[in-house]
Amino acid sequence: MSVDPAPQSRQRWLIPVLVVVLSITVAGGLLARELYRRPDSPRAAGGEATAPSATTSGGSAGKSGEVEVGVTPDAENHPQDDAVRSVLKAYFTALNKKDYDAWTETVSDARRSKQPESDWHRNFQSTKDVDILLYRIEPGAQGTLRALVGFTSTQSLNEAPVDFQEPCIRWRLVLPMKYEHGSYRIDTVDSTATERDKC
Repeated sequence: MSVDPAPQSRQRWLIPVLVVVLSITVAGGLLARELYRRPDSPRAAGGEATAPSATTSGGSAGKSGEVEVGVTPDAENHPQDDAVRSVLKAYFTALNKKDYDAWTETVSDARRSKQPESDWHRNFQSTKDVDILLYRIEPGAQGTLRALVGFTSTQSLNEAPVDFQEPCIRWRLVLPMKYEHGSYRIDTVDSTATERDKC
C-alpha cells in the first residue's frame, strides 16, 4: 500500500502561508520588545542594558543596614521597575535596621496584621539580608504585580525556618505586590513560590 503525495495545488499555497505566519510572528515579537522596553533605560556601549550589582552597604554589623537592589535587564525594562525596586529597598533596609514602623510602610495591611511588632522583632533579631536582586516583574491578578527576587539571608539558627535550620540561606521567591495606600506594597507570600539553598 503506498501513500499518495499531497496534491500539487496544496503544496503551492503551503510555503507562502508559512512565510507570512512566520513574518507576522517575528514582527509581533519585535514590536512587543520595543513597546515593553523603557526608553530611558541605561544602555552599555554594545546596546545591552546594564545591571547594577546587587550589593549592600550594610555588610558589617556597625554599618547602617541600608541596601541597594540589583536588577536584571528584563526587570529593568518593566514600566514599574522603579516603584518595585523602591519598595524592595525600603523593605530590606527596614529588616536590616530592625525598624518595624518602616517595614509596615512596605507591606500590605494583610501582611502587617499577620506579624505584630513583638513577633516581628523576635523573628528577625539577628537577620541580615544582602545581595538582593530583582530578576523579573510580572502582572498578577486584579492589578497586582509579582516580583521574582533573590537574596542571601544570615540569621541565628533559632530564627531560621523550622524545616531548614541553616545560618545562611540563599532565597529565590515570588513577592506579590499590591497597590495600597498610594503605592505598591509586599503582600502575603505563598510558600509554594519559594526556593532556598544553604550558602
